[in-house]
Amino acid sequence: MYLSDIVPAEHPARVVDAVVENLDIRELERTYKGGGTSSYAPRALLKVIIYAYLSNIYSGRQIEQAWRESIIYMWLGGTLIPDFRTINNFRSRRLVGTFGDLFTQVVKLLVEEGLVTLDVQYIDGTKIESAANKYTFVWKRATETNKAKLEKNVRAVLEEAERALEMEQKESEAEKPLTAKEMEERTGRILEKMKEKEVNGEHALDKPQRKAVEKVAKESVGKMREYEEKLEILGERNSYSKTDPDATFMRMKEDAMNNGQTKPGYNVQIATENQYITNYGIYWRPTDQGTLIPFMTTFSERYGIQSSKAVADSGYGSEQNYVWMEENGIEAFVKYNMFHAEDKRKYTGNPFLVQNLYYNAEENYYVCPMGQHMEHIGDVQSKSDLGYVSTVSRYRAQNCAGCPLRCLCYKGKGDRRVIEVNHRSNAFRAKAKERLTSEEGLYHRSRRPIEPEAVFGDIKYDHGFKRFRLKGNAKVNVEFGLVALAHNLRKYAKVQTLTQPITSEPAAVLLPKIEAINAA
Repeated sequence: MYLSDIVPAEHPARVVDAVVENLDIRELERTYKGGGTSSYAPRALLKVIIYAYLSNIYSGRQIEQAWRESIIYMWLGGTLIPDFRTINNFRSRRLVGTFGDLFTQVVKLLVEEGLVTLDVQYIDGTKIESAANKYTFVWKRATETNKAKLEKNVRAVLEEAERALEMEQKESEAEKPLTAKEMEERTGRILEKMKEKEVNGEHALDKPQRKAVEKVAKESVGKMREYEEKLEILGERNSYSKTDPDATFMRMKEDAMNNGQTKPGYNVQIATENQYITNYGIYWRPTDQGTLIPFMTTFSERYGIQSSKAVADSGYGSEQNYVWMEENGIEAFVKYNMFHAEDKRKYTGNPFLVQNLYYNAEENYYVCPMGQHMEHIGDVQSKSDLGYVSTVSRYRAQNCAGCPLRCLCYKGKGDRRVIEVNHRSNAFRAKAKERLTSEEGLYHRSRRPIEPEAVFGDIKYDHGFKRFRLKGNAKVNVEFGLVALAHNLRKYAKVQTLTQPITSEPAAVLLPKIEAINAA
């Protein structure tokens, strides 16, 4: 009896076998140096791990156990079974830097099969918890505060010791930040001067001053170096976990304690089409707004083209994102934060809101509800945390003193109301609203909840992937890539089952298709 005779013709494992058998894995094979004991076949390991993720098995030990006990796994990977260390090493080291190309090849196959077109991206994100310990946190504000306190105390000790020893001090030393290296150098000079004076029989420092300087040399220098290392790891982030420095503390939708506690995790972004995942990315920013541009950039890097349409919710609607999509020829069906609110009676029926004031575009002034002209008094520029600079125009009323509508109009202390308007942002919002309320826009809005949101629901709740097993951005990227690829093959297997049985023979017809797509 052959194992292939036992595996049913319509089994999803045959799809995994057929697809992986014809993938170009030369980049993966280059990670093997050669020599020594023979390695396990990378193609066999890849088949088993992908099928394990397709079957909701994510642990290395459980994959090994399934391989030893299941005929399906033995048929895919052979009867020479590696232990969980080999499986984890392959997943967390060999696939880093090479898995993205494998995922791209499979999506190109879906394009050739007519299941996706890459012409539209339905984009959404979710937060998935890291494998890090949730209590090993480092906060940027606390680190900066403690560093400043330590610097202040050490500076006072060193300056007092330098005055007592009559040491010459440069003026710039008291002004610039005190780093761990400079602290160590200044402390070393003070200790040398102390020894020199003691040898000459001169008075050096009293006992409290000596202890304070020695404490700086033994404890404070190391503590300052620790703070500097933490701030370097933090970068632009506000927090990270000591057991997974790439993870940022975020508020998760899945909160077992129901106390709103932040947990170390990653912001996972996906783009879908017909519920197939066409792109994915891992980001540290808890909000989606700052991830759109780098995420869509990875799409064009992956396929060499950019989709003509992008559909996303209001979390992605910003002036910076609208500008970038327009410059790159992308039709944006992306909501903004007031898209639904501005159609409500509370919004439309309030004549005092800036958005409801009459605006004369030719002469550039607004008219308040009492008929006063609000003249343009200048423009100011504001810079977002992403570095984007936007221009805001300011308008001021002539005189609001004695106005009977003053108490309803604004709550400022002055007698002249000032409003701020971002005309460029308003123009993009008007264009977005026109698109979203068109017939095509209504279609995409109806599709978006059943595209990425349904995919995340399938991955997290139907297949139980709610927490990463690996640590570090590179490894987490591979792990979610395996989840995404397993999702695509699971769906593809259902399509194949409905159309025609999957044979056990290698899918030789797939190789010319993949090669043709790569050549194109």
